[in-house]
Formats: sequence, structure tokens, C-alpha cells
Amino acid sequence: MRIRRAGPEDAGAICAVANPFVHDTLVTFTTEERVPGAVAKALESGATICLLAEEEDEVIGFASFSGFRNGPGYAATKEHTILLSPRGRRRGIGRALMTALEDEARRAGVHVLVAGISSANPDGIAFHRALGFREVGRMPQVGRKFGQWLDLVLMQKIL
Repeated sequence: MRIRRAGPEDAGAICAVANPFVHDTLVTFTTEERVPGAVAKALESGATICLLAEEEDEVIGFASFSGFRNGPGYAATKEHTILLSPRGRRRGIGRALMTALEDEARRAGVHVLVAGISSANPDGIAFHRALGFREVGRMPQVGRKFGQWLDLVLMQKIL
């Protein structure tokens, strides 16, 4: 397995990892697929920094960060996403990706990483806790998907 920085040409592979979560899970509240053009544009503009985990030339996961909120006062705070394909799970790849992403964030001057995690994703909450993130808030029933109201769990790590 190797980790590398994603470029616009990787947009399709990123969508291939992300979109099953949109269709089949409560991990993300969105019901709209990621589309390669929008992902490529975000990567090309620098609005999103993304690292890929690859094995045998197949992308098996990614971790990214982008803006948390608008305004210059939030410039050093970023929200991140980490998603793994079934092939990438429970093998330490998520931990390796997050370690690399934190290093990348520090180099970019990021002070805080924020995770917004669905309450229907206890594994995601436990994963972040094991990496030193702490729960700083819970917003009850702010998400809705598949006919269910879902809480948003906010976790953060000061780098």
C-alpha cells in the first residue's frame, strides 16, 4: 500500500470510493453523488487537499481536508473526510491515511482538524477517538436520510 497526493486526474477514483457511502449508508447525510468534474475542480484549485491510499494501482481509500467555515478567522481550521473501500478497511490503512493527512495539514499551517460524523457511524466516532480527536459537540437531528433523523457528532483535534 502506498499513500500519495491526489490530483484532478484521480477524481473518478475518489468518486468510486465515496459514492457507495452516498447510496448505501448513513455515514454521510448527502444523497447526491460526487461527480468527477466537481472533485477535479476542487483538487485543481487547491480548495481541497486529498491523499489517496493505493494498492496494486487501485485507490482503496482517501482522506481530504477543505475549509471549515467562510471567513479569514477560520483559515487555520479545516474539516476532513476519510473514506475507505471495503478492501481498505480494518487493515490500518485509515490510521496511515490520517497520520499522513495530519502531517500534510501541519505543513499547510492548519491548527485544528474537525470531523463531522453521523451518529449512525459509531465506528467512525471510535476511530477518531483512538486518533486523539475529542467530541466537542452533538447536534441532534440535523441530518435526515432514508427517512431517519440523525445527529451530527463534532470532533476535533488540535494539531
